[in-house]
Amino acid sequence: MNATKHKGLALLILAVSQLVMALDYTIIFVAMPSLGSDLGFSANHLQWVVSAYSLAFGGFLLIGGRLSDLMGRRRMFIIAMALFGLGSLMGGLAESQLMLIAARGLQGLGGALLSPATLSLIMSNFNEGPERNRAMGIWASMGGVGMSLGLLLGGALTSYVGWEATFLVNVPISLLAVILAPFVLTESKAPAGAKHYDAAGTLSVTAGLLSVVYYLIQAPVEGWVSASVLPFALTGVLLLAAFIAIEKRTKEPLISFRMFRGRNLTGAALTAFLFSASFGSLYYFLTLYTQDVLHYSAIQSGFSFLPLTLSAFVGAKLINTMLAKVGVAGTIAAGMGLGAAGFLMLTGLSASGSAWSIIPGTVIIGIGQALVFTTMFIAGSAGIEPNEQGIASALISTGQQIGGAIGLAVIMAIISASLGTGSTLEHLQPAALNSAIHTAFLISAATTLLGILVAFLALKQPKPKLDEIKVTAAH
Repeated sequence: MNATKHKGLALLILAVSQLVMALDYTIIFVAMPSLGSDLGFSANHLQWVVSAYSLAFGGFLLIGGRLSDLMGRRRMFIIAMALFGLGSLMGGLAESQLMLIAARGLQGLGGALLSPATLSLIMSNFNEGPERNRAMGIWASMGGVGMSLGLLLGGALTSYVGWEATFLVNVPISLLAVILAPFVLTESKAPAGAKHYDAAGTLSVTAGLLSVVYYLIQAPVEGWVSASVLPFALTGVLLLAAFIAIEKRTKEPLISFRMFRGRNLTGAALTAFLFSASFGSLYYFLTLYTQDVLHYSAIQSGFSFLPLTLSAFVGAKLINTMLAKVGVAGTIAAGMGLGAAGFLMLTGLSASGSAWSIIPGTVIIGIGQALVFTTMFIAGSAGIEPNEQGIASALISTGQQIGGAIGLAVIMAIISASLGTGSTLEHLQPAALNSAIHTAFLISAATTLLGILVAFLALKQPKPKLDEIKVTAAH
C-alpha cells in the first residue's frame, strides 16, 4: 500500500480534477447562448457544444480504464489532464464552430482518460477502510460542488468577462495538476509483462460505444426510429456483441468477464446507471425551473444550488458512519431513499414560488447524492484485482454516462407524450413547464426506488465490523 508523505496534497489534486470535470459539465450551459451568437451556431448545431464532450467521454471510457491499468495510473492522469487543459485552451481561443466542437471533443477525451485514472489513484494512494472512504467522500463531494459552482461561475464569467473565460479557467488548474502529480502521486499499474492491448476488443467496444452514445444524443432530436440515426444504434449493438465474442476468445481481454462473477461490480454499474438516470437530471430541470419558470438570472440560478452543494458535504461526512452501521447496500439504499423523498418534495414547486421552496428538497437530495455516488465506487472496487481497478472504475463510469443519456431521453419522451405537442420545454408557458418539471421529478423518484431494489439484490453483504474498520485505519 502506498506510503506517500503527501497524501493531503495528493487528495487535493485528485479532488480538484473531479471538481474541474464536474464544473465543466454545467459551466457551458449558461455560456451557450453567448458563444452561439458570437460564432454563428444554428439551433441544431449548438447542441454539439455539449454533445461532442459527451460522445468522446462516453465512447473512450473503457479504453481509458484499460490504458490506465497498463500504462500506469499516474502517467495516464498526467496525459489526461494535459489533454483536458489543451482542449480548454483551444475552446477559449476558438474563432470557429469547428474549432470549438473539436475542443469540446478533446476535453471529453481527456475526461474519459482522467476519470478511471483518478479513481484508481484513490485506491492506490489511500489505505482501504476509513482513510480511503474519507478520500472518496471528499472526491465525490467535489462533483456536487463543481456542478453547482459551474452554474454560478459560468453566469459570472460570461456576464463580466466573456464566454471564453468558461474554458480558460481550466487551463491553470490543469497545468498545476500536471506539474505536481509526479511529486505527490504514487504510480501504480499492472505487473510488468502484462502489456497486451487487445486491439480487436478495443476497436470494437470503442466504436460500439461511440455509435450507441451518438444514437442516444441524436435520437431525441431526429426521432427514435429515424433513418438518420437508427443505423448507428444497430451498428453499435452489433459491435458490442462482437466485442463480447472477441473477449471470450482472446488470451488477455480488455475486460475479463471473471470480474462480474462477484455481484459487487455488476451491482455498482447498475447503481451508477440508475443514479445518473435520476439524480443526474436534477440540474437540468432545476435550471429550467429557476430560469424559465421563475425567470432568475444565471447568477441567481447558480446561487439557488448552494444548499445542495453544502448538503453534499454533510452527506460525505456521514459515509464512514453509514458503512459501519448498515454496510454498502444499506448506505446506497438510504441515499436512494433520500433522493426519492427529495424529488417528491420538489413536485410541490409552484410556478409563482421562489428559490426558498427549492431548499428542503435539494438539501435531502444532496445528502442522498453523496451517499450513493461515493459508495457505488467503493462497492465496485471490492474484490477487484489491483491491476484491474482502472477498468472497473471505467465500467462504473460508463454505466453512469449511459444512464444519464437514457434517463434524460426517457423523461423527455414521457413529457412529450403527455404534452401531445412538438413544443420544446423552453417554449412552454411557465405553468405548463412547471407541470412538465413535476413529471420529471416523479420519474426520477420512481427510478431511485429501483435503485433501492438493486442495492439489496445485487450488493447485499454483511456490514463491516467496527473493530475491523479501526484496525484498517491504523495501518
